Amino acid sequence: MAIRMAGIDHENAPIDIRTVFSFTKKSMAEALEILRRVKGVEGCVMISTCNRMELYLSTGEEFDSDIYELLCAIRDIPGSLDYRPYFCFRQEREAVHHLFRLAAGLESRILGDDQIVTQVKDALGFSREQYAADHVLETLFRMAVTAAKKVKTRGALSSTDQSAVRAAILTLKKDGYTFAGKKCMVIGNGVMGKLAATELRQQGADVTVTVRQYRSGVVEIPPECSRIDYGRRMELFGECDYVLSATVSPNYTLTRELVENCRKRMADREDLVILNDAGKEQIPADPVEDVSLRPVVLIDLAVPRDIDPSVAELDGVRLYDIDCFREEAVSEAQKQAIADAELLFEKQMEEFFNWYECLDVIPKIQAIKEQVALDLEKRLTRQLRSLPVPMQEKEALDKEIEAAAERTMNKLLFGLRGCVSDAAFRECIEGLGKLYDPEN
Repeated sequence: MAIRMAGIDHENAPIDIRTVFSFTKKSMAEALEILRRVKGVEGCVMISTCNRMELYLSTGEEFDSDIYELLCAIRDIPGSLDYRPYFCFRQEREAVHHLFRLAAGLESRILGDDQIVTQVKDALGFSREQYAADHVLETLFRMAVTAAKKVKTRGALSSTDQSAVRAAILTLKKDGYTFAGKKCMVIGNGVMGKLAATELRQQGADVTVTVRQYRSGVVEIPPECSRIDYGRRMELFGECDYVLSATVSPNYTLTRELVENCRKRMADREDLVILNDAGKEQIPADPVEDVSLRPVVLIDLAVPRDIDPSVAELDGVRLYDIDCFREEAVSEAQKQAIADAELLFEKQMEEFFNWYECLDVIPKIQAIKEQVALDLEKRLTRQLRSLPVPMQEKEALDKEIEAAAERTMNKLLFGLRGCVSDAAFRECIEGLGKLYDPEN
């Protein structure tokens, strides 16, 4: 049995390459269905976010497939296109260590990213729903999430700027932009959209969030934000100083044509009303050449892209995509927090591999624990019967004793695994198995 991982992320691949291997929930479900039928695949979990796509496999000895080729087949990528140089491939301890770091936000574009631990947890949950996760990946991912939460509760990482939205705002501020009193539209009301709207409101901006018409009556939006139907977004576009898009749509939410047509309407002087010398309104006979359009900043936090990159070629339009935002500097406090996290990972990984490396003897261990519990129950039956308590309480006490016996044996057996060699541990299990063999 082996743990394998193949991934593509922001460190090695630009956004357009990451888009090729980006999965929606629907396409991820289809991919997991294909992968779990591959010979030798015991379990599979896929993580697909703005910054990365990572596939984890638990495989048996008969597995002999190329994970990269499997992914290319799933995405219908022709053999003439080679994306392999953008991928990282890891196995066993290297793969496990990477997942622990990933869940804690140490592999994120924004150090200590708050969202990734939830994304890792959700990836396991989604795989479980598709009947694709096995007990190895279940255990591994749960331990990685637990370790990440421990890291989050301590050290300097808990106080860093921990989201792409905050990093975007910080970058824009460094570039001289301000938000107080500015008009912003957020396209998308998912997790990222809600976070963006909330952050922009906290910066003092006037924020409007788009909602789909068929959901507009039930969808909640962040407090103090206005809403507009997604289909009417271009009516508001011309009034905005900032437009941020963060959806999971496979299509552009803002195309060049949409933005260009909106900008042209803004420049159309037929609708301009000015005052003549008499103080009365009049429409100028000739178009005005020096029309000054409201400059607009577009922020695209989606993968695949939400905003057509060619929009940046239009006058008065500034476009930022998610690759524009990263945390470059690491403070001394953060370095120490990373070192502390690594120590925690080391302990958690040792616990995982103590379990993982004796999977083949797990059935024997389980049988021993059951026999120990049964032995203890037999020895205490007379004492339990003589207790002056109701039968219901006796039954509850009996169950508690059984659970305590199992916990004690877990501690003894797996504690023993960490204290002796693998060969000695297996000898002990064999000996205990003979001692508690019900046929003896």
